[in-house]
Amino acid sequence: MATLILLRHARSAANGAGTLAGRTAGVGLDDAGAAQAAGLPERLAGVPVERIVVSPLQRCRETVAGLARVRGLTPVVEEALTEVDYGEWTGRKLSELVEEPLWKVVQQHPSAVVFPGGEGLAQVQARAVAAVRAVDRSLPVDAVWVACTHGDVIKSVLADALGLHLDAFQRIVVDPCSVSVVRYTETRPFVLRVNDTGGDVSGLLPPREAASDAVVGGSTGSGGA
Repeated sequence: MATLILLRHARSAANGAGTLAGRTAGVGLDDAGAAQAAGLPERLAGVPVERIVVSPLQRCRETVAGLARVRGLTPVVEEALTEVDYGEWTGRKLSELVEEPLWKVVQQHPSAVVFPGGEGLAQVQARAVAAVRAVDRSLPVDAVWVACTHGDVIKSVLADALGLHLDAFQRIVVDPCSVSVVRYTETRPFVLRVNDTGGDVSGLLPPREAASDAVVGGSTGSGGA
């Protein structure tokens, strides 16, 4: 019942090249991504981050390195938050992949997709949601923690938190170095932000008394759900 900041890694060299990096080793941040990552400590300056959990891939580890150093935290590597195993699609240009018959299924019926030689998106959601909920349960109710992972992984976690079928997860946009925020409670998750690339995230601080009930008529903006 803590507050989770889902952080997508900053822009990578593969992002800039229009390539599906997948789990390819040695894919780090490009210059734009390094600048995005350098700005994270300031963006999150008003947020008392208690733990940083990170995908094992280089681009995620590079994204949180500066933030972890400033906060005096050691990132915890979580294998279940690693990138999708895109199998035979790994390393290919997105401009080529759009011509594949499977591309339309990825767009319209992702819950049915199993990448050739890789994993299915339903498997990705299952492992990622289980991982974040396990970490969340291990933390105090007023804790804030960061999970730095990948676009499709974050979209699958957000779809679960929003109560959306996985087939609707392509409606969610998650840009490089964006933050999306979920507060878990006993009865439901509250999605506080999606794809936030701005500077002020102080509004995601946990309320003094966390509640599981939604506010009838909508939030009053006073820090509650």
